[in-house]
Amino acid sequence: MISSKEAILDEHTAALVAELFGTLGDASRVRIIAALVVSELNVSASAVSHHMRVLRQMRFVRARKKGREVFYSLDDEHIADLFQRGLEHIQHN
Repeated sequence: MISSKEAILDEHTAALVAELFGTLGDASRVRIIAALVVSELNVSASAVSHHMRVLRQMRFVRARKKGREVFYSLDDEHIADLFQRGLEHIQHN
């Protein structure tokens, strides 16, 4: 159980959490995360590449090169869990 003292975040930690959720504030990035929950993807469109760069900077995804192609996957299970929790919350009646 978290005490009220532990629940108070310092400003730096609060800013990092806000940045994390801000990254999910774009519907295109959320759709990319949804697709990556299912499987690794090879992305070529420049508009998607921009979103992938943002997701990589925030450590939501990682890239793997194979020749000239770049394949993306979720960085870890926390990202899939965060997505699933958000989806469950939205679908909850």
